[in-house]
Amino acid sequence: MGCRQFFLCLTLVLFLVAGDESSELSNERAALLEFKSGVVSSHPVDRLASWGSSSALPVCNWTGVECSNNGGNSRQIVQIDLSGMSLHGTISASLSNISSLLVLDLSHNFFRGRIPWQLGRIPHLKQLSLSWNLLDGGIPPELGFLRELVYLDLGSNKLFDEIPQPLFCNGSSALEYVDLSNNSLSGEIPLKGHGCELTRLRFLLLWSNKLVGTIPPSLSKSSDLEWLDVESNNLTGELPSEIVSKMPKLQFLYLSYNKFVTQDGNTNLSPFLSALVRAENLQELELAGNGLGGEIPPIIGDLSTNLVQIHLDQNLLYGPIPPQISNLLNLTLLNLSANLLNGTIPLELCRMAKLERLYLSNNSIYGEIPAEFGNLPHLGLLDLSKNELSGSIPDSFANLSQLRRLLLYENRLSGTIPRSLGECVNLEILDLSRNEISGVIPGEVAGLRSLKLYLNLSGNYLDGALPLELSKMDMVLAIDLSSNNLSGTIPSQLGSCIALEFLNLSGNSIEGPLPASIGKLPYLKSLDVSSNQLNGSIPQTLQTSLTLKQLNFSFNMFSGNISNNGSFSSLTMESFMGNQALCGTIKGMHSCKKKKHPYNSITMPLIVSLFAVFSLCLFVYRSISKSKLRSQLGIFSRQDDMDYDEEKGKKNDHKYPRISYKQLIQATGGFNPSTLIGSGRFGQVYKGVLQDNTRIAVKVLDSKTAGEIKGGSFKRECQVLRRTRHRNLIRIITTCSRPGFNALVFPLMTNGSLERHLYPSHGLNPGLSLVQLIGICRDVAEGVAYLHHHSLVRVVHCDLKPSNILLDDDMTALVTDFGISKLVNGVDELKLVDDSVSFESTDGLLCGSLGYIAPEYGMGKQASTQGDVYSFGVLLLEIITGRRPTDVLFHEGSNLHEWVKSQYPHKLSPIVEQAILRYAAMALPSSLNSVWEDAILEMIDLGLMCTQYNPSTRPTMVDVAHEMGKLKDYVTSPPSLLIQATQSKLDAAASSIKAPVNL
Repeated sequence: MGCRQFFLCLTLVLFLVAGDESSELSNERAALLEFKSGVVSSHPVDRLASWGSSSALPVCNWTGVECSNNGGNSRQIVQIDLSGMSLHGTISASLSNISSLLVLDLSHNFFRGRIPWQLGRIPHLKQLSLSWNLLDGGIPPELGFLRELVYLDLGSNKLFDEIPQPLFCNGSSALEYVDLSNNSLSGEIPLKGHGCELTRLRFLLLWSNKLVGTIPPSLSKSSDLEWLDVESNNLTGELPSEIVSKMPKLQFLYLSYNKFVTQDGNTNLSPFLSALVRAENLQELELAGNGLGGEIPPIIGDLSTNLVQIHLDQNLLYGPIPPQISNLLNLTLLNLSANLLNGTIPLELCRMAKLERLYLSNNSIYGEIPAEFGNLPHLGLLDLSKNELSGSIPDSFANLSQLRRLLLYENRLSGTIPRSLGECVNLEILDLSRNEISGVIPGEVAGLRSLKLYLNLSGNYLDGALPLELSKMDMVLAIDLSSNNLSGTIPSQLGSCIALEFLNLSGNSIEGPLPASIGKLPYLKSLDVSSNQLNGSIPQTLQTSLTLKQLNFSFNMFSGNISNNGSFSSLTMESFMGNQALCGTIKGMHSCKKKKHPYNSITMPLIVSLFAVFSLCLFVYRSISKSKLRSQLGIFSRQDDMDYDEEKGKKNDHKYPRISYKQLIQATGGFNPSTLIGSGRFGQVYKGVLQDNTRIAVKVLDSKTAGEIKGGSFKRECQVLRRTRHRNLIRIITTCSRPGFNALVFPLMTNGSLERHLYPSHGLNPGLSLVQLIGICRDVAEGVAYLHHHSLVRVVHCDLKPSNILLDDDMTALVTDFGISKLVNGVDELKLVDDSVSFESTDGLLCGSLGYIAPEYGMGKQASTQGDVYSFGVLLLEIITGRRPTDVLFHEGSNLHEWVKSQYPHKLSPIVEQAILRYAAMALPSSLNSVWEDAILEMIDLGLMCTQYNPSTRPTMVDVAHEMGKLKDYVTSPPSLLIQATQSKLDAAASSIKAPVNL
């Protein structure tokens, strides 16, 4: 009787609760359920699981739903925030039935279709965020009925048609934040006529659309505007001087890549800059790519001292650079390139101590380069190319410790190359080509090991011999010394420039033979030695090269027989002209008699191959026999015995908690398929919850497959996890073993693997930003560097790839899956803990995963740390290109390294642009693209270095971790402004406008 009374009371309570909710929220519940009926979640966990007609939860407790708290029983839904929940489907018009709604945020999802016009009927809506979806069609004019709307964000969708005038002209607009950027909106900015005054507006983002016309004068009523971005449209007319003069709070002004002109018939920039003087907080000014005419007036120096970046490039500005620009003491970037500027470089520029990047290229600037440039401690890029500069290169450049790119080509510079340039230890690009520089190439400059892109000294008056120090440039991709007066011979040591792809020595007076070592360069694609005095035969190594595509031997004194085989098969007589003593089968070349050889070209290779096969069979037979004997006698190493007692099935190390097989069964629901979160060639991974609510991942190894690796995958992983401790390596909780069952228990990583984020099931852009990915790669590099160089027993992972990188709650990366890793004694990688490191299996189990395997592994080399470096490099290139290495392998017929290098450096722009679009955490002004581009290019450079064919030329993981750390600092540090001046500022400003009421 007691139980019946209890259930009767419980039923009555539920009835009263339901009755209370139905009286206040029945319409809202129905509206939410109708909305949910058109929504699908692609997230592994259904984010809307709490939404349901049978749910016992009150509507106000549903995920993303907040209600007002007015006391008593009068509660209303005031906020729906489902942002970033991986939701698909359409946006239901039923949401308009929630009349009390103040905030609707559905951003960063995958909603398709049109924006329901009925949303304009929510009378008190203050925030509407639908950005970063796949919405199309036009913007409903009915949104103009939202008289209390403060925050409107429809950016980064597929919206088209004109911006409806009622959106801005409803007579009583409360709008403070408007973002319609990155769509395909057309027509004019609709701020014309009575009632079109956005007096409260602080942010107007319209960039990357198809807008035309002028900036409407009524925008001057928006005197509180802080951020105006209309770049990358088709706007015309004079720069809006009258408008910006009434915006004293402006911080970011982006007008680049339109069709604006200056005042007085495109001859006077002064009125516009004068109008900006009142903007005391101005930080970034972009006017690039408009065709602006006139001089740069001295008043530019009166702009805000808070200015950090000025972009005036790709215009028609003429006259001298005003020295007053040096008053902008906090400037880090100044771009005046591609104009008609003349005069000399003002010495005052050299007083801007915070300057990091200076672009003055493609102008008509003359005079000498100021030696005072050496006083700029942060200068990393100096581009003075394509001017009329004369005099010598200052010795003071040696003081520029941060200088990475020095571009002085196409000037009239004379004198010699300063030896002091060899002290620029971070220099990556040095281009002094097409000047009037004489003297020898200093050994200090030729030995710059930091150069990793190119050295170009062509088109000068350099003489003397090629310095032997050139052989130290083991990371440089291109060397061009053509069109000089160089003499002597080509040193065979150039074969040490193992990353070299392009070598041009043409147009000199070099004599002697062409070294065979040049043909052995593993990546050489282009070789030009034409117009010299080289003699002797052309080395056979060049013909057998697998990478050479372009060759020019013309106008030398070469002799001998040339066949049209190998890399010579695509050459014509033009590559051999002017060599009278050459003969052979190249079309147009006179034939010569072939020498008879005692052996044909097949016999010797066949003998060598048969001997190699015989040796391999003997090795495998002896290895298998040895393994069987050890197994029959029960012989194990002391290391094995310490780790695992296979007879008892117990770990000898008792410091791990004991979890029984029964407990694992209970935690995973009997290893129910619904708990399966991953599978691979060595077993499956299940998620589960222990009795103490600990969330775990259980890796159950397939005893048959895992046993195919000598020593066993289970034992190997135990060995590694037992001996390694690092914040970026997965932490083992315990192991569980019984006959026929081996399992490893780890903490459950709720954010899953990097693989899941790079290739989400919805097939669209991953939810990670570039900043996050750089942090993840830095974490991985730190973890692998620890394995290679700092753990008690060195470890080679052997299977580094996105699916073996897990992400914890704060997106810290942890390297996992050590099933095929190798233990190395000390620092000598040739001495391994056991015999299992040699690649004996015929099915490739030990080699890692296809696409990530280092090329030397395919030639029978032992596992090494350099192999992990190669896999990490593939990972970097995969992240940037968005392409799996196997996709490139099967569709392009080459590996990811070769494919990226085929685009390098002049075809990288599409890759960089797609990466920016793919990993943009939010809609950012394109002024920040330079920072993002730099970061992406650095990752490409590092990826190519890590995936070099020769293992000895790859950096160590310690070096890689250091570079990734610097890159992370670059994209997150104040000088970069990526976070400080843009994303965080925009986010902070937006958050101050969002949710304007106390919920």
